[in-house]
This record gives sequence, structure tokens and C-alpha cells, in this order.
Amino acid sequence: MLSRRILYTLLTTTFLFLMNSCGVKYGFTGGSIPEGMKTVNIQYFENIAPLVYPTLSQNFTEALKERIRNQSRLSQVNQDGDATFEGFITDYTISPAAVEAGTDRAAMNRLTITIKVSYHNKINPKDDFEQPFTRFKEFAGNLQSAQEESLGKEVIQMLTEDIYNKAFANW
Repeated sequence: MLSRRILYTLLTTTFLFLMNSCGVKYGFTGGSIPEGMKTVNIQYFENIAPLVYPTLSQNFTEALKERIRNQSRLSQVNQDGDATFEGFITDYTISPAAVEAGTDRAAMNRLTITIKVSYHNKINPKDDFEQPFTRFKEFAGNLQSAQEESLGKEVIQMLTEDIYNKAFANW
């Protein structure tokens, strides 16, 4: 009985020691941000889409800043960051996705937003990219302004996740 207790204590202690001494750290935030990267600069994303939603530029820029603030250890600066995000909102469209049977009205519509992003990484320039990101959300019937605001936020969240993952998670 005593030897079992000693063996159990010894195994538990060894296991805990090994777990604490491992050099691998797993987490669901932070991605693979280079070790020397400490700052990020996020420029205002101007809306140059043919259809302009008035608050889209501000909402998108703030959402990207918030995602990076919440999911990384990077400090945001106004200029000369170790990484820089800049770009434009190039498309904001509401289009029919499905037509109602027997009528020419849309049963389902689609809100689509496209952002052209330029990412510059001073620590690892090979990670620089310039590419468009597009996401959409479908909705039923006519779009009310409150619904448009809500759908826009959902699409923006998907876009900021894609951009963050491309820049820092290598996905």
C-alpha cells in the first residue's frame, strides 16, 4: 500500500515536472507573430466602392484594430510599425441570390464586401502580401437599415479573421 502511494506520488511529480519543462506552447490566439515584432500600424481603409455605406470605412478599420489588439501582443502605433496594414474597400454590393418562384422578386439577397489589403512586415518581408479579401452574407427579403448594419458587422468580422489569419497564422 505504501509503495503504491510512493509510486503514484513519484509518477505524478515526474509528469508535472515534464509538463512544466516542455518548451512547446500551444494557444489559439497570437498565431505565429515573429518574435521581434512589437508594433503594428493600421491605416484607415478608405471606401472606394461604387455603392458607399457611410460608416463602413470606420467600422472595418476599427474592427481590424480590435481583432489585432485582442488576439496579439502587438502595440498599435500611428506610423513606422514593425507591420503595416493598409488598403481600400473596393466593393460593397447587395445582389439577388435566389429568385422567388412565380415572381421576379428576390427571395434571398447577398451582401458582399471586398477589401484590398496590403500587408508589410519589416521583420519578415517574405510574409508581405497584397490581395483582395471577399466575404458575403445572405439574407431574406428586403434589407432594413438596422439589418444592413448587423449584416455588415458579421461580414466585417469574417473579413478581419481572414486578414489576421493570412498575416499572422499563415492559414
